[in-house]
Amino acid sequence: MTPLSFTPAAILFDMDGLMIDSERAGLDCWRQASAEFGLDFDEAFLHRMVGLHERLCRELVERTYPDRDLAAMFHRTNELYVASIDAGLPLKPGIVPLLQWVEEIGMPKAVATSTRRQTAELNLERTGLRRYFEVVVTGSDIEHPKPAPDVYLKTAAQLGIAPHQCLVLEDSEPGVRAALAAGMTPLQIPDMKQPSPEFLALGHRVLDSLAAAHALLRDTFRTAQPS
Repeated sequence: MTPLSFTPAAILFDMDGLMIDSERAGLDCWRQASAEFGLDFDEAFLHRMVGLHERLCRELVERTYPDRDLAAMFHRTNELYVASIDAGLPLKPGIVPLLQWVEEIGMPKAVATSTRRQTAELNLERTGLRRYFEVVVTGSDIEHPKPAPDVYLKTAAQLGIAPHQCLVLEDSEPGVRAALAAGMTPLQIPDMKQPSPEFLALGHRVLDSLAAAHALLRDTFRTAQPS
Protein backbone atom coordinates (compact mmCIF):
# COMPACT_ATOMS: atom_id res chain seq x y z
CA MET A 1 0.00 0.00 0.00
CA THR A 2 1.51 3.31 -1.08
CA PRO A 3 1.96 5.68 1.89
CA LEU A 4 0.20 9.01 1.93
CA SER A 5 1.90 11.81 0.00
CA PHE A 6 2.09 13.95 3.15
CA THR A 7 2.43 13.49 6.88
CA PRO A 8 -0.72 14.74 8.60
CA ALA A 9 -0.50 17.18 11.49
CA ALA A 10 -3.91 16.04 12.80
CA ILE A 11 -6.48 13.34 12.17
CA LEU A 12 -10.19 14.17 12.14
CA PHE A 13 -12.68 11.38 12.69
CA ASP A 14 -16.29 11.18 11.57
CA MET A 15 -18.46 9.35 14.09
CA ASP A 16 -21.52 7.55 12.68
CA GLY A 17 -20.63 4.67 10.38
CA LEU A 18 -16.91 5.32 10.82
CA MET A 19 -16.23 4.78 14.53
CA ILE A 20 -19.63 3.59 15.72
CA ASP A 21 -21.87 1.13 13.87
CA SER A 22 -24.82 3.49 14.22
CA GLU A 23 -26.02 3.96 10.65
CA ARG A 24 -27.81 0.61 10.66
CA ALA A 25 -29.47 1.42 13.98
CA GLY A 26 -30.55 4.80 12.65
CA LEU A 27 -32.13 3.29 9.55
CA ASP A 28 -33.84 0.65 11.67
CA CYS A 29 -35.40 3.45 13.72
CA TRP A 30 -36.65 5.24 10.60
CA ARG A 31 -37.91 1.90 9.27
CA GLN A 32 -39.84 1.07 12.45
CA ALA A 33 -41.24 4.57 12.96
CA SER A 34 -42.36 4.88 9.35
CA ALA A 35 -44.15 1.53 9.59
CA GLU A 36 -45.86 2.55 12.83
CA PHE A 37 -47.20 5.68 11.12
CA GLY A 38 -48.26 3.92 7.91
CA LEU A 39 -45.50 5.20 5.62
CA ASP A 40 -43.31 2.09 5.31
CA PHE A 41 -40.13 3.61 3.82
CA ASP A 42 -38.61 1.26 1.25
CA GLU A 43 -34.91 0.34 1.30
CA ALA A 44 -33.96 2.64 -1.58
CA PHE A 45 -35.50 5.60 0.24
CA LEU A 46 -33.80 4.67 3.51
CA HIS A 47 -30.40 4.42 1.85
CA ARG A 48 -30.75 7.97 0.57
CA MET A 49 -30.47 8.99 4.23
CA VAL A 50 -27.07 7.38 4.79
CA GLY A 51 -24.54 10.02 5.80
CA LEU A 52 -27.08 12.83 5.94
CA HIS A 53 -27.57 15.23 8.83
CA GLU A 54 -30.77 14.62 10.80
CA ARG A 55 -32.27 17.88 9.52
CA LEU A 56 -31.60 16.87 5.91
CA CYS A 57 -33.22 13.48 6.53
CA ARG A 58 -36.31 15.21 7.89
CA GLU A 59 -36.40 17.59 4.93
CA LEU A 60 -36.22 14.60 2.57
CA VAL A 61 -39.18 12.98 4.31
CA GLU A 62 -41.15 16.25 4.30
CA ARG A 63 -40.58 16.70 0.56
CA THR A 64 -41.70 13.14 -0.09
CA TYR A 65 -44.82 13.38 2.09
CA PRO A 66 -45.81 17.07 1.90
CA ASP A 67 -49.41 16.44 2.99
CA ARG A 68 -48.60 14.54 6.18
CA ASP A 69 -48.12 15.85 9.72
CA LEU A 70 -44.78 14.22 10.48
CA ALA A 71 -43.91 15.70 13.88
CA ALA A 72 -45.04 12.64 15.83
CA MET A 73 -43.12 10.28 13.56
CA PHE A 74 -39.95 12.36 13.88
CA HIS A 75 -40.34 12.28 17.66
CA ARG A 76 -40.83 8.52 17.59
CA THR A 77 -37.74 8.04 15.41
CA ASN A 78 -35.62 10.01 17.86
CA GLU A 79 -37.12 8.09 20.79
CA LEU A 80 -36.20 4.78 19.17
CA TYR A 81 -32.66 5.97 18.41
CA VAL A 82 -32.00 7.12 21.97
CA ALA A 83 -33.19 3.70 23.14
CA SER A 84 -30.70 2.10 20.72
CA ILE A 85 -27.86 4.18 22.17
CA ASP A 86 -28.90 3.25 25.70
CA ALA A 87 -28.93 -0.43 24.71
CA GLY A 88 -25.38 -0.07 23.39
CA LEU A 89 -24.27 0.45 19.80
CA PRO A 90 -21.28 -1.59 18.59
CA LEU A 91 -17.96 -0.07 17.64
CA LYS A 92 -16.59 -0.49 14.14
CA PRO A 93 -13.83 -3.13 14.03
CA GLY A 94 -10.36 -1.65 14.40
CA ILE A 95 -11.31 1.76 15.79
CA VAL A 96 -9.90 1.27 19.31
CA PRO A 97 -6.44 0.03 18.19
CA LEU A 98 -6.29 2.91 15.71
CA LEU A 99 -7.20 5.53 18.32
CA GLN A 100 -4.72 4.03 20.80
CA TRP A 101 -1.95 4.22 18.20
CA VAL A 102 -2.77 7.82 17.30
CA GLU A 103 -2.66 8.63 21.01
CA GLU A 104 0.69 6.87 21.43
CA ILE A 105 2.38 8.90 18.69
CA GLY A 106 0.97 12.14 20.12
CA MET A 107 -1.01 13.09 17.03
CA PRO A 108 -3.80 15.65 17.60
CA LYS A 109 -7.20 14.16 16.85
CA ALA A 110 -10.81 15.30 16.97
CA VAL A 111 -14.36 14.24 16.20
CA ALA A 112 -16.16 16.13 13.44
CA THR A 113 -19.76 14.96 13.15
CA SER A 114 -22.99 16.38 11.77
CA THR A 115 -24.88 14.73 14.62
CA ARG A 116 -26.27 17.20 17.17
CA ARG A 117 -24.26 17.72 20.35
CA GLN A 118 -26.48 15.90 22.85
CA THR A 119 -26.71 12.73 20.73
CA ALA A 120 -23.03 12.77 19.76
CA GLU A 121 -21.86 13.15 23.34
CA LEU A 122 -24.20 10.38 24.49
CA ASN A 123 -22.95 8.04 21.77
CA LEU A 124 -19.29 8.75 22.51
CA GLU A 125 -19.76 8.29 26.26
CA ARG A 126 -21.78 5.09 25.96
CA THR A 127 -19.22 3.50 23.61
CA GLY A 128 -16.20 4.57 25.68
CA LEU A 129 -14.70 6.67 22.87
CA ARG A 130 -15.15 10.08 24.48
CA ARG A 131 -11.91 9.81 26.46
CA TYR A 132 -9.83 9.77 23.27
CA PHE A 133 -10.93 13.24 22.17
CA GLU A 134 -10.38 16.68 23.66
CA VAL A 135 -12.09 18.33 20.70
CA VAL A 136 -15.57 17.28 19.53
CA VAL A 137 -17.36 19.47 16.96
CA THR A 138 -20.98 18.61 16.17
CA GLY A 139 -23.89 19.65 14.03
CA SER A 140 -25.02 21.90 16.88
CA ASP A 141 -21.86 23.99 16.46
CA ILE A 142 -22.17 24.87 12.78
CA GLU A 143 -24.73 26.35 10.40
CA HIS A 144 -24.33 24.12 7.35
CA PRO A 145 -23.92 20.32 7.78
CA LYS A 146 -21.95 17.99 5.53
CA PRO A 147 -21.42 18.07 2.55
CA ALA A 148 -20.66 21.71 3.43
CA PRO A 149 -17.13 22.07 4.88
CA ASP A 150 -18.21 23.95 8.04
CA VAL A 151 -17.74 21.17 10.58
CA TYR A 152 -14.24 20.33 9.32
CA LEU A 153 -13.11 23.94 9.11
CA LYS A 154 -14.34 24.61 12.64
CA THR A 155 -12.60 21.48 13.93
CA ALA A 156 -9.29 22.48 12.34
CA ALA A 157 -9.64 25.97 13.81
CA GLN A 158 -10.21 24.55 17.29
CA LEU A 159 -7.12 22.36 16.92
CA GLY A 160 -5.14 25.34 15.62
CA ILE A 161 -4.02 23.39 12.55
CA ALA A 162 -4.29 24.45 8.91
CA PRO A 163 -6.92 22.50 6.94
CA HIS A 164 -4.44 21.26 4.33
CA GLN A 165 -2.47 19.55 7.12
CA CYS A 166 -5.49 17.53 8.29
CA LEU A 167 -6.33 13.95 7.37
CA VAL A 168 -10.02 13.02 7.55
CA LEU A 169 -11.43 9.52 8.07
CA GLU A 170 -14.95 9.24 6.66
CA ASP A 171 -17.40 6.57 5.57
CA SER A 172 -19.99 8.52 3.54
CA GLU A 173 -20.15 10.59 0.38
CA PRO A 174 -21.38 13.77 2.11
CA GLY A 175 -18.51 13.49 4.57
CA VAL A 176 -15.87 13.02 1.88
CA ARG A 177 -17.27 15.97 -0.07
CA ALA A 178 -17.16 18.08 3.10
CA ALA A 179 -13.51 17.18 3.70
CA LEU A 180 -12.54 17.97 0.13
CA ALA A 181 -14.42 21.28 0.25
CA ALA A 182 -12.47 22.12 3.42
CA GLY A 183 -9.18 21.55 1.60
CA MET A 184 -8.38 18.40 3.58
CA THR A 185 -7.30 14.90 2.53
CA PRO A 186 -10.01 12.28 3.11
CA LEU A 187 -9.65 8.53 3.48
CA GLN A 188 -12.97 6.82 2.88
CA ILE A 189 -13.86 3.57 4.63
CA PRO A 190 -17.36 2.87 3.24
CA ASP A 191 -19.98 1.50 5.61
CA MET A 192 -23.45 0.78 4.22
CA LYS A 193 -23.06 2.29 0.78
CA GLN A 194 -20.22 1.63 -1.64
CA PRO A 195 -19.02 4.65 -3.66
CA SER A 196 -20.26 4.91 -7.23
CA PRO A 197 -17.83 5.13 -10.18
CA GLU A 198 -18.82 8.78 -10.57
CA PHE A 199 -17.95 9.48 -6.94
CA LEU A 200 -14.64 7.60 -7.19
CA ALA A 201 -13.72 9.98 -10.00
CA LEU A 202 -13.07 12.60 -7.30
CA GLY A 203 -9.76 10.78 -6.85
CA HIS A 204 -9.74 10.25 -3.08
CA ARG A 205 -8.41 7.05 -1.57
CA VAL A 206 -10.90 4.34 -0.53
CA LEU A 207 -10.00 1.56 1.91
CA ASP A 208 -11.97 -1.50 2.98
CA SER A 209 -11.44 -1.28 6.74
CA LEU A 210 -10.11 0.76 9.64
CA ALA A 211 -7.36 -1.84 9.96
CA ALA A 212 -6.22 -0.94 6.44
CA ALA A 213 -6.30 2.76 7.36
CA HIS A 214 -4.23 1.96 10.46
CA ALA A 215 -1.64 0.09 8.37
CA LEU A 216 -1.48 2.93 5.84
CA LEU A 217 -0.89 5.49 8.58
CA ARG A 218 1.81 3.39 10.22
CA ASP A 219 3.60 3.07 6.87
CA THR A 220 3.23 6.80 6.22
CA PHE A 221 4.74 7.76 9.57
CA ARG A 222 7.47 5.12 9.29
CA THR A 223 8.44 6.48 5.87
CA ALA A 224 8.49 10.02 7.24
CA GLN A 225 10.96 9.17 10.03
CA PRO A 226 14.59 10.09 9.33
CA SER A 227 16.83 7.05 8.83
